[in-house]
Amino acid sequence: DIDHLNPRVQKELVEWLNWLRTDVGFDGWRFDFAKGYSADVAKIYVDRSEPSFAVAEIWTSLAYGGDGKPNLNQDPHRQELVNWVNKVGGSGPATTFDFTTKGILNVAVEGELWRLRGTDGKAPGMIGWWPAKAVTFVDNHDTGSTQHMWPFPSDRVMRGYAYILTHPGTPCIFYDHFFDWGLKEEIDRLVSIRTRQGIHSESKLQIMEADADLYLAEIDGKVIVKLGPRYDVGHLIPEGFKVVAHGNDYAVW
Repeated sequence: DIDHLNPRVQKELVEWLNWLRTDVGFDGWRFDFAKGYSADVAKIYVDRSEPSFAVAEIWTSLAYGGDGKPNLNQDPHRQELVNWVNKVGGSGPATTFDFTTKGILNVAVEGELWRLRGTDGKAPGMIGWWPAKAVTFVDNHDTGSTQHMWPFPSDRVMRGYAYILTHPGTPCIFYDHFFDWGLKEEIDRLVSIRTRQGIHSESKLQIMEADADLYLAEIDGKVIVKLGPRYDVGHLIPEGFKVVAHGNDYAVW
């Protein structure tokens, strides 16, 4: 309930942010409920505190069809995320959580992996448009955990990580999954692959297949990831690639 248009509020919040950065040691901000105030206000806080990284939570509803599932075209949803970054400053540290990818991935891993290729042949979330400014995630403290407001299918969580940890964008790992769910080793292995192969936020994504039971993609010509139960994919894997990680309905070459 803070009046972000009040000059005194802006001044004191900027002073507090700068104290957190220079005295405490934080170097990035997470803007909670960023749709509750304008991007123009967020720009003031970013410009005057100069963080190295800033990410906004802009959680709005996807467009749904009569079957209760997301429409294939989610352009207006990801456009809203892009608009926020543009207004705050596209050349600066501002990013947004990729809620478009989160919503589509939630459904795709339930036997509808064709959803992971948009109508333009690219990734259907914000990472398909502006991956450098998209922070991908499987769940967070709101969607999962005790609040459980929009949880990822619990038995398919590692498929979600196999996707975001091999793809463009800046992936974010959920504390609960890493420390409480016993997934640390599997997630660590995927992180190591990403690091070792130099996969980054603007890596080149080539979607090779996207069917109901198979999603296959190549990243930077270095990494191939498969999601889904289909096993007969050997003919699709280029010579020289070796399996380096695998789990329940996912594999990485």
